Amino acid sequence: MTYKLGNRSCQRLQGVHCHLVQIVQHAITLTSTDFTVLEGLRTHERQRVLFKKGATKTMNSRHLTGHAVDLGAWVSGEVRWDWPLYYRIADAVKAASIELGIPIEWGGDWKSFPDGPHFQLPWAEYPVEDS
Repeated sequence: MTYKLGNRSCQRLQGVHCHLVQIVQHAITLTSTDFTVLEGLRTHERQRVLFKKGATKTMNSRHLTGHAVDLGAWVSGEVRWDWPLYYRIADAVKAASIELGIPIEWGGDWKSFPDGPHFQLPWAEYPVEDS
């Protein structure tokens, strides 16, 4: 089955770096698990709230510059948090990254704070000045 991004997901990609948008748009056509865009560009105020709740470990998030997105597994009309679903989404995002020649980092690969929904453009290739 081929999935497509819904209107809400497309709206949540506004302000996100065009290369990351390309990856997400291609990944939805490759994935075996449907997904929705939970969050793209984030305000400093929202980041502070998430930091205080422990949902993030940094105030220097790539979300603040539009270089990160959070994708949620969409199953039977709701977001599911089962880790196996995020490995499938990551496989699609990584495949899209390779096919498009655009590097990507997956938060699920992080050792200290694994973040399954999180995907970002690498700092080295995409410094903040490249917004």
